[in-house]
Amino acid sequence: MKLTLVSLILSVFTLIAYHVPFFSYALGIMEGGFNKVIIFISLSLLMLAANYFFYYLVLYLARAVGKGLLAVLFVLDSVTFYFIVTYDVLINASMMGNVFNTRYSESSGFFSWTMILYLIVIGLVPAVYVCVQKIDYGKWKRFFANIGIALGVCLAVGLGNMSNWPWIDKNASELGSLLMPWSYTINSIRFWNSEREKNRQEILLPDAKIATGGKDVCVLIIGESARRANFSLYGYGRETNPMLRADSVTALKANSDATYTTAGVKAMLDHKPTGDLYEILPNYLTRSGVYVDWRSNNWGQPPLHVTKYEEIPDLKKKFPQADDRFDGILTEGLEKEIRESGKDKVFIVLHTTTSHGPAYYQHYPAEFEKFKPVCTTVEMSKADHNELINAYDNTILYTDRLVHNVISALKGMPDWRSMVLFVSDHGESLGEKNLYMHGVPMAMAPKEQIEIPFLVWTSDKGMTIDPNQEATQYHVFHSVLRFLGIESPVYDAEKDIFRTTIDNGR
Repeated sequence: MKLTLVSLILSVFTLIAYHVPFFSYALGIMEGGFNKVIIFISLSLLMLAANYFFYYLVLYLARAVGKGLLAVLFVLDSVTFYFIVTYDVLINASMMGNVFNTRYSESSGFFSWTMILYLIVIGLVPAVYVCVQKIDYGKWKRFFANIGIALGVCLAVGLGNMSNWPWIDKNASELGSLLMPWSYTINSIRFWNSEREKNRQEILLPDAKIATGGKDVCVLIIGESARRANFSLYGYGRETNPMLRADSVTALKANSDATYTTAGVKAMLDHKPTGDLYEILPNYLTRSGVYVDWRSNNWGQPPLHVTKYEEIPDLKKKFPQADDRFDGILTEGLEKEIRESGKDKVFIVLHTTTSHGPAYYQHYPAEFEKFKPVCTTVEMSKADHNELINAYDNTILYTDRLVHNVISALKGMPDWRSMVLFVSDHGESLGEKNLYMHGVPMAMAPKEQIEIPFLVWTSDKGMTIDPNQEATQYHVFHSVLRFLGIESPVYDAEKDIFRTTIDNGR
């Protein structure tokens, strides 16, 4: 078969098989009338010509290697298309960061037979076709003619839509995130370029010093995908926080700075909103003489330079009796860790994963399955909505116990002045507006992915908090400095949840 026909077949297949979400989104934001038809036809021609150009170029220049490359892209296209359709996600640089940072234990939770069907029908079938098809590549003259025609069509469509360029430019980010294979290839490059920037040496903050006496400990619990709307402390109809209500925690309203883990955690540890890699809170405290223990059942934090870093396998070795399937293992032996630290100022971070979807039902022990029946499918758009909510609410109920256990451990240490913070990295969509999970760009993210809990408990009743104030993730940095009595030039009183003065004699 001539390369011209093979490239055309692949281009038409790509347009039809992978781009229903693209055209659904485009049609939904287009204005009515004849111009809507013009834009629709123009986008179709542009995609056909661009893919034709790409397939023809790769196959002609790379031959067998080109076939292998296209086969891989078709498989990746099918998997990406499945996630777009099933979870209604946009494939931008942030989403590719989530993909590259996701561990096997998390990715396996997305497995379904429907995904396998997508993989076979629109992934492996075209991959096999392009590999086994014998191709007549033709002469160089035909190559230049075909490349020229494809580029000519792209140019003609572009020039013919000059009046529509403002619309295209306005929606380019969202439209580009639904294009195959450009969405995940280009955004993967964008992600790794940004990671390369992040890996440069962090900018050190001005030196800080411990300005107060006494034994102080702060435990920061980083919630995963815990949205404020499902916490009874904020007025949710179900009692999902019975223990924390009894603990008399202060529940502040807060919004996340991002809708994905890496940016949300960075905001929680940074002293101000910035795209630069400044020294983050745990590193800063460690350098200032504070004992810092980071315990993680998650990922996505900036580079850490702390006293101790422990993941689940490390904790399992220390506490073999603990169940390492759940976040409860992060709280094991806290009192001993604090007392044996050898320091009077201690900061502990517990990075949880309890409310991470789509398999919410797998993130809590059986005794916390209070709300039934629960959703046990990872295809959230096909799940019964009530069952999905039940499973998610059970994760919040388990979170309630988790935070309560930390508070109880610190209450058992009356000789230490203590504080517990629970702040989520971002919220979660559970079917509202047909959105699921998180990761929608902030400019268009729904409130469910932004509104987060910010819970505070302290043994020091003199540290008063205005319960009506609104907090941000950046309040964590400055409030922890204040509580631990760390004197620093970067301390910002406007981002401190406490309303008392520091007693230097304490």
